[in-house]
Amino acid sequence: MDVVGVPIVTPTQVFDMLDGGLASGDGGPLADSSLLAVDLDVGHTHAYGLADLTRRAPCVVIGIGSLPRTLSAPPDLDVLLTDVPAAPRPWRSCAEGIERALSTLSLSVLCAPRAATTLAQVLRMGRDLSFDEALVAESLAYSMLQAGSEFASWSEGRDRKPHRLAEAVPVETDRSDATLTVTLQRPRARNAIDTATRDGLAAAFDRASLDSSVERINLRGAGPVFCTGQDLDELSRTPDAVTAHLGRTSRSPARALRRCADRTTAHVHGRCAGPGLELAALAGRVVAAADARFELPEIRMGLMPGTGGTVTLPRRIGRQRTAWMALTGAPVDVETALDWGLVDVA
Repeated sequence: MDVVGVPIVTPTQVFDMLDGGLASGDGGPLADSSLLAVDLDVGHTHAYGLADLTRRAPCVVIGIGSLPRTLSAPPDLDVLLTDVPAAPRPWRSCAEGIERALSTLSLSVLCAPRAATTLAQVLRMGRDLSFDEALVAESLAYSMLQAGSEFASWSEGRDRKPHRLAEAVPVETDRSDATLTVTLQRPRARNAIDTATRDGLAAAFDRASLDSSVERINLRGAGPVFCTGQDLDELSRTPDAVTAHLGRTSRSPARALRRCADRTTAHVHGRCAGPGLELAALAGRVVAAADARFELPEIRMGLMPGTGGTVTLPRRIGRQRTAWMALTGAPVDVETALDWGLVDVA
C-alpha cells in the first residue's frame, strides 16, 4: 500500500523509531510526520504496547488492518481502520477501502497538521479527565488554535460579508405542561451558532436543570436544517483568544445541558454540524430524520470542535470514531450514525 504523505510502518518499526525517545531533537523521530499509519496485521503481538506511543506521539497515529477478527481489545490508537465490514467499536469499517480512507485522512491532516495533532492530543487527554475538566481542556486548545497560523490563513481567505443583524430571540423556549421545547430560531442563518445563540442555549438548559417540574425537554432547530454549525461570519471576527476561552467556559451550553441530559431528546434533521452535533450528542436520546447528516467541519478552518464535541461525542461513539469525523470533516449518514450509537432512533 502506498499512500502519499502517510508513512506506513509495522509495530516493530515503531518501537525501533522510538528507541531514542520522542523527546529528542525538535520533537523526536516522528516530528516531520503529521500522520503515521501502523500496519497491525504485521507483528501484531506488539500491538498492545502501542498505547504508550499514542500518549506521546507528536502526530496522529492510525492503526490499519483486519484485527477485529482476532482482537477483542484493539490497541488504543487515535483512529482504527479496517477492511472488515460492520466492525465493532472502536474500528471504522472502510467500505471504500483502507487506502482511500487513508488518503482522505492525509488530505485533511496535511491541510491543517497543527490543528489535527492538537485534536488528537485533546482526545487522548479526555480519557483521564472529568467532564468539566475535559471541557476546559478543549476550550484552551481551541483558543490556542484561534491564535494560530492555520486559522488565520482560513480567516484571511474568506470573503467578507456585511454584518448580519442578530435575531431578537435566537433561542426560543416553549412550555407545555411538563414539557419544555428549546428551539434554535435562526432559520435564515441555518441555525448557525453565534455568541447570542450559545448564551441562549446555556440559559435555557440552566433554567431547565433547576426546575424539577420540567420532566421532558425537546431540542429542535427551526427551518430546513437542525444546525449548520458555527456562525462563520462571527467566527472570523473572533475576539482575542483569552476572551473567547473565558466566554466559552463561563457560558457553556454543554455543561448546562449535561445537568438535564437524561430528560432531553434532540430532534435532528437536515445538516447537523459542528456545535449543533456536539450538543445533540449529549442529549439522553437523539431522534434523527431520514435526511439528517452529521459533520464536524472545524479542521478545514484550522480548528477543532469547541462546543464540547471532544467530550460529548467520545462518550457516545468512542474516541477513535470521533477522531475520524473531526479529522476528515466527512459527513456521516443516518444509517452509520444509528450503527455507531450517535443516533438512538431514525
